Amino acid sequence: MNHFEYRGGILHAEDVAIPDIAASVGTPFYCYSTATLVRHARVFIDAFKGQKARLCYSIKANSNLAVVATLAREGAGADVVSEGELRRALAVGIPAGKIVFSGVGKTGAEIAFALETGIDQFNVESEPELDLISELASARGLEARIAIRVNPDVDAKTHEKIATGKAENKFGISWKRAPEVYARAAALKGIRIVGIDVHIGSQLTDLAPFEAAFRRVADMVATLRAQGRDITRIDLGGGLGIPYRGDNDVPPHPDEYAAMVKRAVGHLDCELTFEPGRLIVGNAGILVSRVIYEKTGDNRNFLIVDAAMNDLIRPTLYDAFHEIRAVAEPAEAARVTYDVVGPVCETGDFLAKGRELPELKSGDLIAIMSAGAYGAVQASTYNTRPLVPEVLVNGATFAVVRARPSYDEILKQDMIPAWLQTDKTPSR
Repeated sequence: MNHFEYRGGILHAEDVAIPDIAASVGTPFYCYSTATLVRHARVFIDAFKGQKARLCYSIKANSNLAVVATLAREGAGADVVSEGELRRALAVGIPAGKIVFSGVGKTGAEIAFALETGIDQFNVESEPELDLISELASARGLEARIAIRVNPDVDAKTHEKIATGKAENKFGISWKRAPEVYARAAALKGIRIVGIDVHIGSQLTDLAPFEAAFRRVADMVATLRAQGRDITRIDLGGGLGIPYRGDNDVPPHPDEYAAMVKRAVGHLDCELTFEPGRLIVGNAGILVSRVIYEKTGDNRNFLIVDAAMNDLIRPTLYDAFHEIRAVAEPAEAARVTYDVVGPVCETGDFLAKGRELPELKSGDLIAIMSAGAYGAVQASTYNTRPLVPEVLVNGATFAVVRARPSYDEILKQDMIPAWLQTDKTPSR
């Protein structure tokens, strides 16, 4: 469920009309709903009542400080994959003791910062990383709590670019070698083994791959405990999908997911960590764009809008589907099949292809739905297009939570070296 609904024929975010936001901030812009963020977090947390579980929101899905702060107020911790994301979590008041650090390429500087900050857990993805954490922790007289990310070689049956649990993926350590690596970790200084970590991919709409991976992890916990390892935590990652296609694309409910988790690992009496991202923020956000032109080609109709692949790259990067709605709900408008495209000079610059929509004209507003996850965070300034504003709605009010930069602000990020400067070179 989300809080983007038509009222009087106009799409609203909670109690705010989308055209009112467009008039204030211009287009395109991202719009997030506080009520949806809160509801999704609470539904997930409530699903695990009776189990020892915690939610560590995956900041990579949407790292806007206002979004992270909203979830922090609901008690969420954070799953981070860079020092920058760690700093974002700390900046909104998430305690270091509720932060886990994932990712295959943690640098020495990032590990040192995380150690000094006192984060709760490192999810270790390779033996060289394990060695570096040991070296840096012991040099500081600290102890790093670690879980080793195990690759269970389970096909998540999701898009190949977001699958992470197969043997050929770069993530984790083979489940077959896990006991050997745990034995090695136990002998290292500055390391305290606390658990095991697994994450098999994103946008999963079937519980079977999860259950296969989690049961494999449960067997590994029993093996490790038999070898004397004190495994008290299991980090089960995130990955549960969202309904991008409305009623035609309904993934399992968190209650079903929680019941499966209990079946698979409930008997181990471990503290469970979950790292949902898309599930929490995906349907809590939309991208609003304005039609620039209608263009008729030899065999198709183009709807040229002011949002582009640099604002939402998912359709061209992942072949992702996003529902598109007219902001002004047409009563009985003709239907037209459009390729919805942006102004960027790339054939790959599209938001939808062959999409049947109400007939639209220059100046009309559209909403690209389910854009709260992996939208703004993957945006760029390609073609020197400014990053678009992000807006957070809360009931009948809204606030800009990231402003659109001016062209002067963009140009000032570049530096002209002395040997290229002339009297006519503008000062920076």
